[in-house]
Amino acid sequence: MKTEVNPKETTRAYAFEMWMNAPMPMVTFIKTLDVTRLRKAARRRGMKFNMLMCWCIGRAASAVKEFYTLPVGGRLVQYDTIAVNTIVANSEGEVSSCDIPFTADLRQFNADYMRLTRQVAETCRNHDLTESMVIGTSALAQYDIDGAVGMYSGVFNNPFMIWGRYRKHLFKTTLTVSFQFHHTQMDGAHAARFLDNLQKEISKLQV
Repeated sequence: MKTEVNPKETTRAYAFEMWMNAPMPMVTFIKTLDVTRLRKAARRRGMKFNMLMCWCIGRAASAVKEFYTLPVGGRLVQYDTIAVNTIVANSEGEVSSCDIPFTADLRQFNADYMRLTRQVAETCRNHDLTESMVIGTSALAQYDIDGAVGMYSGVFNNPFMIWGRYRKHLFKTTLTVSFQFHHTQMDGAHAARFLDNLQKEISKLQV
C-alpha cells in the first residue's frame, strides 16, 4: 500500500524543497563488498548468487526508514512494503523487468524469485509491484566493471544498484557495486548506512 504524505510533516522536508526540482538530483556511491560468504552460501545451498544478493539488499534496506518513502511525480509517497527488482533474460533474447516482494524469510523470497523470474522469462512480460517501493538492480555478471553511474530519466526516482562479475582472490571474493539514489529520498549518510548494512547482511549469511 502507498500513501501520499505532506513533505513538510516528514524528516525529508528540507531535502524535498532543495532537491525535488533539481536538474540532476541523483547521487551515486561505489563500494567494494566482501561477498565470500554469499558465494559459499550460494554454492552449498544450491541457490542463485543473484537471488541471495537481492535478498541481502532487501534486508539491508528494510532497516533504513528512508527506503519506505519515494518522490513520485512531484509528490512524496510513503510505502508499507519494499521490493527488489531484477532484470531477466527472456525467451525472445531480450530483457524484461521483474519485481520480487521482499520478505525476511529467505525460503519464501527464493521461492518467489524463482517463480516470478521464470514467469517473466517465459511470457516476456514485466512483473511490476506498483504498491511497493522498488529497489532496482542490474547484474552484469559476465563482465568486469569498476563502477557504473545510472541514467536519470526524470520518470523513475527509485534507488538503483549495478554490479558486474565478482572477483576471486586468494582468501576472499569481492564485488564492486554502485548505488544510485534520489537526494530527496535520502541523504549520503542514509545511503552509506545502507551499504554498511548490506555488508553486514552478507557477512552473517549461514553457509
